[in-house]
Amino acid sequence: MELSPILKHAIFTPNHYSARHPTKQTVSIRHNCKLCTSCILTTSTPIKPCVPLVRNRSEVQWFIIPGSGVPNVYGTGYVQNFVLNDPTWDFHDFDYSIVQLAEARNPGNATANNFDLRPFHARGGKMLSHRGYADGLIPSESIPNFYNHVRSTLSDLAAAGDTSGALPLENWYRLFMVPGMLHCSGGVRGAPWYFAGANQQAALGSGVVSVPGYADAQHDILLALMSWVENGTAPDAIIATNYVNDTISFGVNRQRPLCVCPKKSRYVVCDPNLPGSFACA
Repeated sequence: MELSPILKHAIFTPNHYSARHPTKQTVSIRHNCKLCTSCILTTSTPIKPCVPLVRNRSEVQWFIIPGSGVPNVYGTGYVQNFVLNDPTWDFHDFDYSIVQLAEARNPGNATANNFDLRPFHARGGKMLSHRGYADGLIPSESIPNFYNHVRSTLSDLAAAGDTSGALPLENWYRLFMVPGMLHCSGGVRGAPWYFAGANQQAALGSGVVSVPGYADAQHDILLALMSWVENGTAPDAIIATNYVNDTISFGVNRQRPLCVCPKKSRYVVCDPNLPGSFACA
């Protein structure tokens, strides 16, 4: 499915969309874990909700969504089996009314728009979220967007007199962004991406457990979560690993700390392949 020239331009250079097309409206992307409100609008009235755009280096996964001549089954199957309950629906009949119907029906209660996580906090819950900056399937800014909506919701509740103690948010919910990581696993240009996250082990081979050679809470995000819950040790950074050719037996290519948002990993000194050469700031 060919994108229109305007949409292509908006995908590649969203911050210049208004300048090149003054009749359109857009809000620039704000990165670095800030609230993302970027969207492409083709009318004078904004269409809500808007979604963030994918970022540079995610191009290697773009082929998955449009597929080979037909859209990916993740999209068509959702409409057929969840929204319409009609497996004969043809994607050529898609228009914006499908989006509106999906939002209204919200099959499976899948819309992540409940930002009041006080019940989870009240049960003593701890949460670690992560997202790859090069994710070509789910825009990387969607997770910071959700995270900051949770923060703003709890802040509004606190200002209105809530005494649940859910703030500061970092006391029980932390976010880690992964430079160069694709969707769930894999990386571009040798970016360290492996930290035993969900669905990551299979990308390295069958039978992989934890982080080979580094099975500890500093390198394994699940062990970090366990340490936080069981010992009260909140992770400020997770060290991500890149194996040579993504093959464990070839050894480690490089490692780098993933910093808790809004901090970033900054190069300090020495070998850039070693995690100690970076600091979170």
